[in-house]
Amino acid sequence: MPRQVNLNHMKQKIRLLTLFSAVAVFAAQALAQSKECNDEFKTATYGKWYDNRKDHQEVAYQAAKEYLATCPTDDSPYSTALKKFATAYDAMTADANLGKQFEEAFKNKKYAEQVRIGKLVVTSNPDSPAVYIIMGVAGLGDATVLADSGQYAKKAIEMIEAGKPFAPYESKDKALAALNYTIGKANLKNTPGDALPYLIKATRYESDLKKSPATYLDIVTAYEKGPRAKLTEDYELKYKGKPETPESKLAAANIDQIIDREIDAYARLAALVTNAADKKAIMDELTELYKYRNKSDAGLSELLQNVLSKPLPDVPTPITAPPAPTPTPSPVPKNIIGQPGIRQSRQTIARYQ
Repeated sequence: MPRQVNLNHMKQKIRLLTLFSAVAVFAAQALAQSKECNDEFKTATYGKWYDNRKDHQEVAYQAAKEYLATCPTDDSPYSTALKKFATAYDAMTADANLGKQFEEAFKNKKYAEQVRIGKLVVTSNPDSPAVYIIMGVAGLGDATVLADSGQYAKKAIEMIEAGKPFAPYESKDKALAALNYTIGKANLKNTPGDALPYLIKATRYESDLKKSPATYLDIVTAYEKGPRAKLTEDYELKYKGKPETPESKLAAANIDQIIDREIDAYARLAALVTNAADKKAIMDELTELYKYRNKSDAGLSELLQNVLSKPLPDVPTPITAPPAPTPTPSPVPKNIIGQPGIRQSRQTIARYQ
C-alpha cells in the first residue's frame, strides 16, 4: 500500500527553503554593500592609493579601482586624481601587453603580425624608431605586407636621418639599405620607374645588399619594365615606320641610355652570381643585350672585370637635345620590350631573391 504524503511536513520544508534562499540573497547583498562610500572608506582607500602610487603601482591601482567602484558618483578632487591614475595605468598596461606581443612577433619572424601589432604600438607611442624600422622591412619577409611596409620604411628613414637609433640593425648603413630596398620592392610591380631611385640608393650603403645578385636583378627588371618599356612604346607610336628625324633620333638616344644602365646592372649581376648554370644563363642574355646595343661583344669582357669597382650609375637624366650627327647613325630601334631581356635569368636565379 503506497505511503501517504505528509502535506504539513512538505509545506514546512518549502517554507524553510524559501527562508534559506532569502537569507542567502540578503547575505550576498550585505557583502556587496559591506564597503560604504563614507568618509572613513574614502580616507582609508585614498591613503592606500597615495602611499603606493610610486613604488607599488599595482596595489595603488587596486585601491583606485575599489574607490571608484564603491563611490561611482563622487566628483571630489580625490576621485578625479584616482580616475586619472587608473586611466593612465590601464593605458600603460595595454602598451606593455602590445609591446610583448610585438617582441614575440619579431622574435618568431611573424612579419604580418609585426605590421598589424606595430600599427597599434605607434598609435600610442609614435616616437618608436625600432618599431617603424621592423615594420619597414617586414615586407621583405612577407610580400603580402609589402605595400604597408614600404610606407613605414619611409617614416623609419626620416627618423634615422634625424638622428634616431637604428636598432635592431647593427649599423646605420645596413638599416638604411634595407629600408630603401623595401620601398623599391614595394614599387617594383606597379610603378617600376619609381622603384629605381630606392633600389639604386640601397646599393650605396655598406651592407649585404650591395653584393646581392637579387638587388641587381631587381634593378634590371625596374629599368626594363619601367622607363625602357615606356620610352619604347612612345617611340613606336610616334616614329615607327617613318623616316628618321631629329626627334626620332632624340627618342632613340633616350632609349639607348636606359639600355646602357640595364647592361651595367646586368654585368654586376653576372659578376656576383657564382653558380655555373645560373651564370651561363645570365651571360647569354647579357651578351645578347650588349650586342644589340653595341653591334658586337667588343668590350664586354672588360666591363665584367671592372664593373664592381665602379659606382652604380644613377637613373639617367632625359636627353633633351638631339645627338650630334655621326658618320654611321644608329639604326631605328625595333620593338625591344622584352627582347632581349631577362627572360631566363628571372627563373634560374629566383633563389637569390
